[in-house]
Amino acid sequence: MSADRQRLLEERLRVLAPTHLRIVDESHLHAGHAGSRDGASHFRVYIWTEQFQGLNTLARHRLVYDRVHDLMPYPIHALAIVAKAES
Repeated sequence: MSADRQRLLEERLRVLAPTHLRIVDESHLHAGHAGSRDGASHFRVYIWTEQFQGLNTLARHRLVYDRVHDLMPYPIHALAIVAKAES
């Protein structure tokens, strides 16, 4: 189930044309957390793209959340983001 969610995240984020995209399932680190009890997943996303050029951290995160907001809070409870601009 978590692998399906990870693939879904990847599909959604490919629109941003990343030069680097790594999605790490961190659900096991949140066992017992309120979101985990309901079966939602926790992920960390590392994404580098030219589309982040000139944007501050908040704006970069907003672009990511715009692509996946309908997946939260279920099936994805939490999303940690490392977003960098390619130069």
